[in-house]
Amino acid sequence: MGIEVKVEGLTKSFGKQQIWQDVSLTLPAGEVSVMLGPSGTGKTVFLKSLIGLLKPERGRVLVDGVDMARSPERDVMEARKLFGLMFQDGALFGSMNLFDNIAFPLREHTKKKESEIRRIVMERIDVVGLLGAEGKLPGEISGGMRKRAGLARALVLDPQIILCDEPDSGLDPVRTAFISQLLIDLNTQIDATMLIVTHNLDIAATVPDNMGMLFRRNLVTFGPREVLLTSREPVIAQFLTASKIGPIGMSEEKDAATLAAEAEQNGGLLVAPREIVPQLDPSPGLGERKAVARRRARVLSMLDTLPDSARDAIRATYALEPTAVLPRAGGAL
Repeated sequence: MGIEVKVEGLTKSFGKQQIWQDVSLTLPAGEVSVMLGPSGTGKTVFLKSLIGLLKPERGRVLVDGVDMARSPERDVMEARKLFGLMFQDGALFGSMNLFDNIAFPLREHTKKKESEIRRIVMERIDVVGLLGAEGKLPGEISGGMRKRAGLARALVLDPQIILCDEPDSGLDPVRTAFISQLLIDLNTQIDATMLIVTHNLDIAATVPDNMGMLFRRNLVTFGPREVLLTSREPVIAQFLTASKIGPIGMSEEKDAATLAAEAEQNGGLLVAPREIVPQLDPSPGLGERKAVARRRARVLSMLDTLPDSARDAIRATYALEPTAVLPRAGGAL
């Protein structure tokens, strides 16, 4: 099973420009989480901070007992081996074929024999659906195939935490649907903790167990997917419905006068929440994700702490009667 990632009070700036402040959340072990936010809100910076590539001014990132922000570098380097990172563009070496690109981490960080490396690489190539393309150069394949090759490379060291930076970037809707299904199938097969950074609404609606959103240098919210998808917080509802009405403007933020005028024009109402659609199931033959049962127990144990709209949506998700007796936090189902 994947490892829990605990973020406490994280604050990051570049010079005088603050990117975000006091971000706290927990990525539940083995579950799929999504971080949303308009362009320029520091989502990629957040990923790099989780893995210790960028150091925050304040706060901690705890991974298997290691603080990725403050622990000695040797401990951070060791903990970093628990991560697999899928970059926006695949970050493939243009002069290497796909096989050698995917084998690169094994050759750099392990002492495995070439026969073992070949077995592992071909297994990962099979998982992402690239069998037959291993001899091609990155420039000879499509953007979607490069994404999948980047994901295969992220998997070769058997990570327990997978970070995906805009896996949909540059892809058409059909390829995005394939990537979404691949991420769910991957979680089913290896039970890793996953965080996907995206602004794609289809991925946000159908893939995650949990969702968060960054806006105006703050974490607006993070929690079970139903909390975000039923939220009437103006910025969340605006983002999830791709509406022009709300706090997000071309320069990211609208002033108070503009927001007040919009509300008056719309009878005091801003945007209604997006309708919840079912989460993707694994492909036939893979069985059920182990995360499903863990997530159900966790979410039901916290039900009485959630907003009414999210509570109703969760009851609907699990086909519960409104008067059903639910477990207390930490209790058995």
